[in-house]
Amino acid sequence: MDASAQDVTVREAVGKFSSLWWLWIVFGIFWIVVALVILQFDDASITTVGVLIGVMFLASGFQSLVVAGLLEGGARWVSAIFGVLLLIAGVISLISPENTFAGVADILGFLFLLVGAFWIIQAFQDRDINELWWFGLISGVAMVILAFWTGGQFFIEKQYVLLVFAGIWALFHGVGDLIRAFQIRKLGQLARSGRL
Repeated sequence: MDASAQDVTVREAVGKFSSLWWLWIVFGIFWIVVALVILQFDDASITTVGVLIGVMFLASGFQSLVVAGLLEGGARWVSAIFGVLLLIAGVISLISPENTFAGVADILGFLFLLVGAFWIIQAFQDRDINELWWFGLISGVAMVILAFWTGGQFFIEKQYVLLVFAGIWALFHGVGDLIRAFQIRKLGQLARSGRL
């Protein structure tokens, strides 16, 4: 296959993928609504927090599986595996929300550190292709700072900290998905115009 045929194939694939840009709008709105709902709780019980964590795991797993259906090659399998693992974690969380809360509260700082590190790495990877890469960097740095702060909290205080940060996490996720939606749309426009 010559270079021009490959370019046409790539443009067609990008155009096909980018036609679903609105899906990230739906994901973004969903996560922002989740954040607003979570942040409305002012007197959360341990069971409520455990159930909310389970629902967030299920929603993340579903989103990963939807994205896996849109990808090809190795990226498809990675997204599908994470989707299945998140769905399993969600079901387990809903079966025993009290144990979920205790387990997540114990490792909360570590989880925030992992998420923050992932967001920072992803921001630097996207720097060349994403003009809003700095949003991921700021989100990642904020999550790392929260990781260290959260690690020093007492167990009872972690109930409220976990609830607030689950809301913040969902908010960052939603805004990131909205940004991704318009980037995917722009990429599709570039592919259709032949400038890609």
